[in-house]
Amino acid sequence: MKVIKNHTVIWLKGALFLTLGVASATLLLAEAATIKAALLLVLAVWGFCRAYYFAFYVIEHYVDPGYRFSGLLSFARYVMRRRTHD
Repeated sequence: MKVIKNHTVIWLKGALFLTLGVASATLLLAEAATIKAALLLVLAVWGFCRAYYFAFYVIEHYVDPGYRFSGLLSFARYVMRRRTHD
């Protein structure tokens, strides 16, 4: 995969991800407008954010400082390789 170096493209990509998340959450809550659905959505987003932080920050800074991940598939391959070596 090509590395994006253009700052405008990076900001655009971030804005598109944010738009996708806001639109999805809005549509989901419009479909099931309950406190329960809103709380579960908040918990799901928070949980995925923490998992992403774990995969890309905690592993690189505390578990294996020499390894750099390029994405979630890279992280999955890393986890599978570690399981076969342990």
